[in-house]
Amino acid sequence: MELETQETEIKTEEPLEPAPPVSNRFLFVDIAALRAKQLRRGARVRIDQTPHDGHPQPHKAERVAMEEVRRGLVLYEVPDSDKPIPKE
Repeated sequence: MELETQETEIKTEEPLEPAPPVSNRFLFVDIAALRAKQLRRGARVRIDQTPHDGHPQPHKAERVAMEEVRRGLVLYEVPDSDKPIPKE
């Protein structure tokens, strides 16, 4: 019996233009957390991983995600706040 392996490729679109800077620290954390989840699942890193000026680049998914968000490399959407919240 032959076992077939399927490779799942996670596609992430790189932004053409930098995203607007995140001024709300809570929004920053949410965006970085979602991006870190993508990185842990195999998404490609969008920042250069080579050391610059003797400073090593971050290698943990959370730190990489925060740096990507800080540089505007992660696109995000904020849902409209005008929509009513459904009651249970």
